[in-house]
Amino acid sequence: MIFKLVLASAISLFLLLGTSLAQNEDANCQGLPDGATLRAKLIVAPNIPASDPSGIGGDVGGLFGGTRMWVAVVNRAGHLCGFVTSTADPSQVWPGSQAIAKAKAYTANAFSLDSFALSTARLYTFTQPGHSLWSLGQSNPFNPVFLSATGGGTGGNGQITGGLIFFGGGVPIYANGGTKIVGGLGISGDTSCADHEIAKRVRHLLGMNPSGGPKIDDIQYSASDGPSVFTHPQCLNVKRNGVTIGTGTEANASGY
Repeated sequence: MIFKLVLASAISLFLLLGTSLAQNEDANCQGLPDGATLRAKLIVAPNIPASDPSGIGGDVGGLFGGTRMWVAVVNRAGHLCGFVTSTADPSQVWPGSQAIAKAKAYTANAFSLDSFALSTARLYTFTQPGHSLWSLGQSNPFNPVFLSATGGGTGGNGQITGGLIFFGGGVPIYANGGTKIVGGLGISGDTSCADHEIAKRVRHLLGMNPSGGPKIDDIQYSASDGPSVFTHPQCLNVKRNGVTIGTGTEANASGY
């Protein structure tokens, strides 16, 4: 009887350890940028000149020119691997943008593949009433348990925070020359249009573009690109790759 109890306890311990190791392995963030690297790229991103060979530089637009941002990164399994603000004082970035950045990173990773990069900006029209993905956001709500106090904390690192966001600011990130998706990157803290501009630039500065380059999943506007299910509304003071788009009003819908 004692032997059976010992054996049962040993088996239970083995299974518990196996589960723990598997969870740690799933939460592997190797090869993804840490907080210090993310902050450094966030600070540089708004200042990429229009003359940069990437073609994604110039004025960011928005309310703050992309200088007050939260950034978050998830791995391919969806686990949060890091988040930080562009400012030394996190309270000088909208507190509400922490959850949005984490959800954008999760969304961009969740709906992209090795050969199919899909920014959150391109999901906007699909998820509006009357379109094919309406109510998609209800499928995986963000878990506020994984928010961090403004002053610091782990804030869900190593956990799947969830959340689905369907406006600009989230992009998938890649390795192996852009052929292998390894996670998602989310930016929030300005207009959704400016968020996308910074997300695109940070991904480029990290060297984690998809194989099609930094613009393959770029934000599209009906004012300049014509009606499409992939278009996004214009924001206040909207710029794309340093170029002013349309009139820059929130009232300008996707046009499709």
